Amino acid sequence: MKNFDETEAIYVRELGIDDIAPVYHLGEGLFTSDLYPYLYRTWDEWEVIGLYNTDPEYCLVAETDGELAGFILGTIITKASWTYGYILWLGVSPKYQRRGVADKLVDKVVARMIEDGARFMLVDTDPTNTSALKFFNRKGFGNIRQHIFLSMNLSKHEYYGRLIDYEHQKAERAGYKRSRPAIRARKADSVANEVVLNPLVNESQITEDKSPTSQKLE
Repeated sequence: MKNFDETEAIYVRELGIDDIAPVYHLGEGLFTSDLYPYLYRTWDEWEVIGLYNTDPEYCLVAETDGELAGFILGTIITKASWTYGYILWLGVSPKYQRRGVADKLVDKVVARMIEDGARFMLVDTDPTNTSALKFFNRKGFGNIRQHIFLSMNLSKHEYYGRLIDYEHQKAERAGYKRSRPAIRARKADSVANEVVLNPLVNESQITEDKSPTSQKLE
């Protein structure tokens, strides 16, 4: 069932199979490597497909005039004594930002999670995403905790260098094999040719084994 706001004409509904590609591409444009490296590394089409398959009731889209305005993807985590609601992804098209789209999406998914027993909400984002941090603070999220990510350039790793050397040597060996001329067996047009092409058969055997039929052909 769609929720309709007469003043802004924004619908909020569950994610459908036809929304998967548009949602992925919208996120691809929002979570770029130069702006939000962490979000860029973890955002892919399988995020959308996986959550659509496992938690469709917490995957919502906002649209206006048939155009995708934003999306929210969430899940429920159940532990021994707590049930957590977790907002994994929230994205709003630049065209529809500052029009209440994110508010509608968050309010709707939080209400659904409360109905399903969630008593605690989690959300995370790139620490440089200040607009998202301000938004979630305004929605009542707090108690910020930093998570440290470490990285290593594998092109400088010792094993990487050995692997590259091996691949170069493999390519050189393959190139050498391709450069050698192929040896093609010619069709035998005489007994002498047969002797050359089949060195395991000596000339005396060929002479002795001639049949009447083969003699007529000669």
